[in-house]
Amino acid sequence: MEIDKKKTIIEAAAKSFAIFGYKATTIDQIAKIAKVGKGTIYLYFSTKEEILKGIIIDIAQKMRHAADESIIPGQSFITNFNAALSGIVEFRETHELTIKLSQEVNELGTPAVVDALQSLEYEICDFIEAKISIAIKRGEIRECDPKITAFLMFKMYINLVNDWKERYEPLSKEQVANLINLYFMEGLAKQH
Repeated sequence: MEIDKKKTIIEAAAKSFAIFGYKATTIDQIAKIAKVGKGTIYLYFSTKEEILKGIIIDIAQKMRHAADESIIPGQSFITNFNAALSGIVEFRETHELTIKLSQEVNELGTPAVVDALQSLEYEICDFIEAKISIAIKRGEIRECDPKITAFLMFKMYINLVNDWKERYEPLSKEQVANLINLYFMEGLAKQH
């Protein structure tokens, strides 16, 4: 029962943040949507920021699941990297809350939201880092610093998918994959 109430509060907060944004959402609104008293919320969370952190943990788990579902056993690291990141980006683009939070960061720069989205980015990079470590052990890619490589790969992917389309014609998934292979992955690929 306790877990259900906490989950209900997180879901209600996520709904409110997606509609009104983090800054404009109040604990009263969350309580109303969750159909619980305001005091009940404070039994589980001491601040609105703590609720947001709980939501981000939930989103990160769902993103990891989306990425894992995109991975095809037996395929190369490069193929699965592109598939996993594509799954993550699609999830982010279709998830109302991450869209609203990204807009709030761009428009208002709300510190708690900046921190929350940064936390989500860390989770994604940690996921990629783990996959890079496995690929190194399997001999699919050369020795490298997995943390730095994960960060660079993620940033390159995001820039090609999101930032590029703000200035130019959007790139297809295939174009993005080919560019990552051309500029980044060929530098990591083992020479035969």
